Amino acid sequence: MKTYRNLSGTSNIKCYDITDDGIIVVFKSGSEPHYLYNHLSAGKPIVDQMKKLATQGRGLCTYISTTVKDRYAKKW
Repeated sequence: MKTYRNLSGTSNIKCYDITDDGIIVVFKSGSEPHYLYNHLSAGKPIVDQMKKLATQGRGLCTYISTTVKDRYAKKW
């Protein structure tokens, strides 16, 4: 897992892991903080944008809350 850089300083994202067809996002809070988003659940263009935002360290949490919403494949 890579630590999310959180350049805005306000993100609830702790870390992430990029896979070939998805991204795992770990939030700082919540009873099930791990979320897997993949091509089947969210679509390739959305997952690709999430990967881009994760590596940039800015905007991922906002993108998830405004665009991706509950299109995760699994949470734990």
